[in-house]
Amino acid sequence: MELGRKYHVGDLPGRLVREAREMLEQGGLKQLNLRALAARAGITAASLYHHYDSKTALLAELAASGFMELRRDLERADREAGEGRRLRGWATGYFRFARREPALFGLMFDPEIAEAPQVAEARAAALAVLHRIVTEVAAAQGRVDPPLRHITLAVWTAAHGAADLAPSTPEGDELIEDVIAGLETLFRPAVG
Repeated sequence: MELGRKYHVGDLPGRLVREAREMLEQGGLKQLNLRALAARAGITAASLYHHYDSKTALLAELAASGFMELRRDLERADREAGEGRRLRGWATGYFRFARREPALFGLMFDPEIAEAPQVAEARAAALAVLHRIVTEVAAAQGRVDPPLRHITLAVWTAAHGAADLAPSTPEGDELIEDVIAGLETLFRPAVG
């Protein structure tokens, strides 16, 4: 074995994704390059190309893993939501993930990366959690033929918009609660 080179066994592609995530979190997308990643992983740049044919392919794998993590967070938020709070649970879970993982969240929605098939598939799986919740909540409320796709899109857009706006607003981490309260007030049936 060459001096200074780490011998790698096991899941090198997974390790490369983990190292790429750390680099993304530390320096952002512009600072993440394949030569530095290979050096960090203790392999040659040429070896890296045995697993990922381009930086875009590696980033797509990282973004897809981000959506899988988000899906697990959303499923947990749904399980933990109290009665009548499932949509709120999904929206706050989504918002918290975005705030906790800003660099990864940004990558997950990067226009070039979002086109990759594995990213689109993982994003759809995360959004399927919301669609299922919307369907079950609407059924529990006895709604007849509700526009499920539109409701799903509205909840997702509100949570995503709040996550994007939060860093530049005084409300910060409380913005999602304000957005939800505003929507609940807006759509609450008028009394009397």
